[in-house]
Amino acid sequence: MKLTDTMEKFILHWGEMGTRWGVNRTVAQIHALLYLSEEPMDAESITETLGVARSNVSNSIKELQSWGLVTTVHVLGDRRDHFNSHKDLWEITRIIMNERKKREIDPTITMLRQCVMESGDDKKTSTVVKQRIEDTLEFMEMMSNWYDQMKNVPTPTLTKLMKTGAKITSFLTRNKK
Repeated sequence: MKLTDTMEKFILHWGEMGTRWGVNRTVAQIHALLYLSEEPMDAESITETLGVARSNVSNSIKELQSWGLVTTVHVLGDRRDHFNSHKDLWEITRIIMNERKKREIDPTITMLRQCVMESGDDKKTSTVVKQRIEDTLEFMEMMSNWYDQMKNVPTPTLTKLMKTGAKITSFLTRNKK
């Protein structure tokens, strides 16, 4: 696949952003390439297009598949595996948020619950510190519960909700007075 200047700029930037999000640059670039690609791509084409090592492509594809962002597609008459990314940005966002919740938020909530339970008998930890840990747990559980409610909201409703965000805030604060 021949990249245009615009495609190259998008892919390079997505790779840079990936590193800021804690994702390997090549993984993010491959995801960007597959997202932009109009047809599924085989690993060799990805290697040639991005100029990265074949082994790096294989490992990156596995990582993207473990997240559920990339699927394997079979092309009639071609024995090679081809790969495709979801094209719906809402679906991509939902997948990423769900995976991050499973990998980061859920284990944090488990650890915070343990800390709160164990702190009851802990005479060395101050009540201020214990309260901060409890506050953190309460906040994380509230955010997790909010996510669980929002993840099943239909996309058109979420879009309306996002577009009316400031209006809702204004309405809620006006009714408090």
